Amino acid sequence: MALYVQKYGGSSLATPDQIRAVAERVLRTRRKGNNVVVVVSAMGDTTDHLVDLANQMHGLPQDREMDMLLATGEQVSVALLTMALHAIGAEAVGLTGPQAGIYTDPVHTKAKILQVIPSRIVENLRKGRIVVVAGFQGLTPEADIATLGRGGSDTTAVALATVLRADRCQFYKDVPGVFTANPRIVPAAQKLDEIAYDEMLELAGAGSEVLQSRAVEFAKKYGVTLEVLSCLGEEPGTLVKKEVNTMEGILIRGIAVDKKQAKLTVVHVPDRPGIAASVFRRLAEAHINVDMIVLNVSDDGHDNLSFTVPKAEVVRARKILDKVLVDTGATELRMNENIAMVSIVGIGMRSHSGVAFAMFDTLARHGINIELISTSEIKIAVVIEESRADEAARALHQAFGLSRPQKGKAKPKARRPVTTRRRKTP
Repeated sequence: MALYVQKYGGSSLATPDQIRAVAERVLRTRRKGNNVVVVVSAMGDTTDHLVDLANQMHGLPQDREMDMLLATGEQVSVALLTMALHAIGAEAVGLTGPQAGIYTDPVHTKAKILQVIPSRIVENLRKGRIVVVAGFQGLTPEADIATLGRGGSDTTAVALATVLRADRCQFYKDVPGVFTANPRIVPAAQKLDEIAYDEMLELAGAGSEVLQSRAVEFAKKYGVTLEVLSCLGEEPGTLVKKEVNTMEGILIRGIAVDKKQAKLTVVHVPDRPGIAASVFRRLAEAHINVDMIVLNVSDDGHDNLSFTVPKAEVVRARKILDKVLVDTGATELRMNENIAMVSIVGIGMRSHSGVAFAMFDTLARHGINIELISTSEIKIAVVIEESRADEAARALHQAFGLSRPQKGKAKPKARRPVTTRRRKTP
């Protein structure tokens, strides 16, 4: 008997009719002789509504109480889906994250899973029941509820698939798989049949909202094959899996756009050892993630230090950096929230030179200015003006030959580098 872990997002559970449709799909899987564990997110825009309510009570609510509030969204979904399963004759039981044996560290709103003890899930599976689990949440060492951050239900699903040794971890979305770009931005985007863990990890970290990056990292670490499918049909989706040799031949796998970043610049920082460490240590202690970092060195013994953080963290980051200004003697903190990060990702770029040139040349020909640059073995990311981000994504998508051919037109040729010398960096 196979075991499937199925994860349903908020858009799949937004209405009672959609919840009933999910229940029918889950029961079909069970009637094929499979054990099923279902992980659910909060219905529709429930989490955003709860955040708004919290902000009406307090301008900067404490993280512990935010977790207490936000965890209720998934619990509503668990109860309603379990009721819907009962209504169509299925044996099912709903569990919260703590009831399912998910234990986290004490970092509220951004907790990480430390351990999963799935004894209660296993017991119910042995009794032939479908088990519905609230994603996004777990229990801290202090016995408090903690949430795993936006998209954390994805991580819940992969963690359960790992400890239960599931045959497949399936993610049902409002899109039929992983695309070469966001189809809402790039209409010519194509669905991928498969994608390597590393590529999906980079795309997720670069702003693709199909899967949470931590979930992909978890899957890669433990070798869990993921499948992204449509909740509206039965067509094959996209497999996220270990890299295979055939993937090396594809230069660029996808384009990602992240409009949820802000650029901060600490101006006139003294140029001496330990200053950068001091700045980023304080941000790390506040659990604020920093992405791109650029140090502009001047000749007068002072530098400008620029970096990106999520827009949601700007208020907290500013409070910390205001103290940095006083302590270091820096003169000013500049903030720009009207930026976007555009990334190209592909394991094929490891063995091709000239990828960076092709990207920068494409943006230059469209008159798009680059503010920051970051690279890895399989990704190049740039920060540009937010208003030009969609245009940049479409231009890069076509330049690297990812666009779907239009009716009556030949597929555009990829602007690939002319040499193929092996290099370790783009």
